[in-house]
This record gives sequence, C-alpha cells and structure tokens, in this order.
Amino acid sequence: MPGFLLHVGAVVQCAHGGTAQPTVPNPRVKVGGQPIVMQAAPYVVAGCAFPPPPAGNGPCVTAQWVMGAMRVKANGIPVLLQDSQAICTPTGTPLVISVTQPRVKGM
Repeated sequence: MPGFLLHVGAVVQCAHGGTAQPTVPNPRVKVGGQPIVMQAAPYVVAGCAFPPPPAGNGPCVTAQWVMGAMRVKANGIPVLLQDSQAICTPTGTPLVISVTQPRVKGM
C-alpha cells in the first residue's frame, strides 16, 4: 500500500505511549529537510508505561521494523512508510505512527 515516507521528525510511539526514535537515519536522502528512515534501522523507545516484571513483560526498549516499502529503497534498503509495521522488544507490541510529512509517498 502507498504511504507517506517516514523521516526523523515523524511522531512514532509504542502502544503504551513511549516515544520512539530512529537510531540510524539516512543522512543522504531528505524529505522536508529531514533525513528519512530505512527498515534496517532499529528504533529506541523511551517513556513506555508498560510495567516491568512481575506485573508485565515491559517496558518497551527497542523496536525492529518488519515491513517497509516494497518499491522504494535508499542505499538498497527499503524505506519506511506511514503504514510500515514494527515489533517492540520485549513486549511484542507494535509501534504507532501518528504524524509524518504529507508530501512524498512511496509504495
């Protein structure tokens, strides 16, 4: 499915409200003046509200993207789109992309 490309300024959170940020953005490709993010780059999560053991298996610490763009790549790696999917560790919950740039779409 087509979707807007993710960039460093996109608002991405874990399912429990923690803020997620990319660890390795692509400095060569920019959208709206900000570097884009590729599928291979893990995200770090801060401020997750999920309780630690023994009450739960949280909080979310990192997230890895399992689905990126099918046709758009940067440096041979799929870029991330607004509909890309990620799994948080150790909770197994998804990342939620709520705001991204509204100009460049990929597929």
